[in-house]
Parts: sequence; C-alpha cells; structure tokens
Amino acid sequence: MAKGPLTGVKVLEFGGIGPGPFAGMMLSDMGADVVEIARKGAPPPPAYRPDARGRRRITLDLKTPEAVETCLRLAEKADITFEGNRPGVMERLGLGPDVMLARNPALVYGRMTGWGQFGPYAHTAGHDINYLALTGALHAIGPADRPVAPLNIAADYGGGAMFLVTGILAALLHARATGQGQVVDAGMTDGASYLMSLFYGLHAGGKWQDKREANLLDGAAPFYGTFQCSDGKWVSIGSIEPQFYALLLEKTGAGDTLTQPQMSFKDWPQMRQALRDIFITRTRDEWCAVMEGTDVCFAPVLSLAEAPKHPHNVARETFVESAGVVQPAPAPRFSRTPGAIQWPPSPDIYEAEDVIASWG
Repeated sequence: MAKGPLTGVKVLEFGGIGPGPFAGMMLSDMGADVVEIARKGAPPPPAYRPDARGRRRITLDLKTPEAVETCLRLAEKADITFEGNRPGVMERLGLGPDVMLARNPALVYGRMTGWGQFGPYAHTAGHDINYLALTGALHAIGPADRPVAPLNIAADYGGGAMFLVTGILAALLHARATGQGQVVDAGMTDGASYLMSLFYGLHAGGKWQDKREANLLDGAAPFYGTFQCSDGKWVSIGSIEPQFYALLLEKTGAGDTLTQPQMSFKDWPQMRQALRDIFITRTRDEWCAVMEGTDVCFAPVLSLAEAPKHPHNVARETFVESAGVVQPAPAPRFSRTPGAIQWPPSPDIYEAEDVIASWG
C-alpha cells in the first residue's frame, strides 16, 4: 500500500538518466504510483541505485506501433507523464504531447532536458557542467584561479528534477481544477539560472563582484568557508551575523589577532590566514568539542561514510537502509501523510496489460 500525499496519483515515466529517474524517485517516495517504461532488453536496476526505487517497470520497443499504442492507452489513464529525450524524439515516435493530450486532455506532460525545448543549443548534447556554464553559476563557483564543478547537483537535480517535480505538480493542481492538461518544459539551464536569482540581484545592485573568491558567500570572507584541521580533516564556518562572528572570535581565541572590523574587505585575506593558522592547531573532533551546539554557525565537513553516523542525522533518520544500501530518506517530511521508500529497486518486469487494468 503506497504511503504519502500523492497516493492515488498515476505517473507514466519514460526511462532515462539523471534528473528524470530522480524525479520519478521523488514522486514515488511521496506516494505516487510510478510506472516506468524501459527499453526492451534493458538490464534491471542495481540495488545501489536509490533513484530506481519504488517503480513498476514494463519494457517496450517504442519503435513498434503496438508499443506506441500501449503507451497511449497508459497515458489515457495517467495523471502525469514525463520524458527526458532531446526535443523531437517523442514526436517522431508518435508519443508527443499533442498526441497524448488528444487521448487524455487532463494529462500533465513533463519534458526534462538540459537546454530546454527550443533555442540554439536545444538539439545538442550536454551534461550538468555545460548547463551550469551557460547560466553564470559555474563561473561563480570555485577558487579564484578556476571554476569548479559542484558535482551534478546544481543543474541535474536542483535545476532539473526539482523544477520538473514542482512544475508537474503545479500543473496537476490546475488540471484537477479545470480538466485541462498542459506541457511542462523543464530545462536545466532555466532551473539553474532561477537558482542564481539572489546573485543576479546582488550583482545588479552592485553588491556582488563578477569573479570568484571576491564576495561574501563564495569563499572570500574569512568567516564563511572551510578550514583544515591538524588531522587533515575540515570544518565549515558561516559566522556572517555580527553576534555569530563575535562568538567565533571568542571560541577560537582570535579576538586579539583579528582586530579589524568584520567587513573590512581589504583585510579579508589577512584575516582568513589568521583563522587558518588557528584551526590547523587542533583536530576536527577537538573543534567539534568547542563549537558544536553553539551559535558560531559551525559543522564538521563529513565524508559520505561519516554523514549517516552523525548524531543529528541519526536522530532525524536522515539516512535509512533499504535492501542493504544506506541512502538518504525521502524528503521533505509531511505531518499527516508521511512519504516512504515504497520498495527498493526491483528486477521485476510487469505486463503492460496488468498495469492498465490496475489503473482502470
């Protein structure tokens, strides 16, 4: 029995990579009945792929008329469908939004791409780092001498999957109120640009320099960044507000050394070096003993192996184990209709006719 606020919502997912499966995982974790159409002969998802959990999978050869008709029959009963192909691919298969909406006028049709459905780059290949590069975000991240790729979180999942899920759920509310479905064009460049709204605003207001390690939140400020400890491990500091900065000086004993005003930008390099010299004198655990639980705005920089074991994450059950794999738990949390991992990635293949019957 599915659990979550989307229980009863029927989702048809055309299998893909990156943000598409992540969006399907989110919808499933919130209780939706997600059915994935995978390529004929595609291998089953491994247990270490959390983004493959919670689906029923059917396999179809979409180049055959019979498979296309099966998809359209599924679409007739679905509330949401989404795909992650290049623009035009679904139309060539006979599964574009015009065809599906003709069969189900209330259907929400999500389209997940890197560059969006139109524009000069729309039909070219790309990956997260390229989408970030085009938005200004990549230029802003990293040390002064080079941009740094922030994993594939910011475009694929933040600018992609999250905006796709937000868009299709908003469109679902509209469809249920009016009976009218629509197409949701979720381009990662659009989403990643949207995430940069604050920084574009600060730049327009003359409050953000258009270069790295030169601003409050990009590693330039001595009180906002990471510091290495004597054991080679790292801690993070975010003491922006004056009262938090005063506490940082107290806990580090740096009050006598850092006599400059907190916002003395010209002195920031010297102030940062002074804090580096202090933090390197103790281990990470020793700094945790001094600062954890205070308002310094402090946290240890944990590895992937360490994070699930931290007392805060343990207390909140932020990480769970499913099928022997430790993985992040569903988020966000709902007070009345909590979500859940419906089941781990499964090798089972379902019959399309059985799914259609169950959606009857």
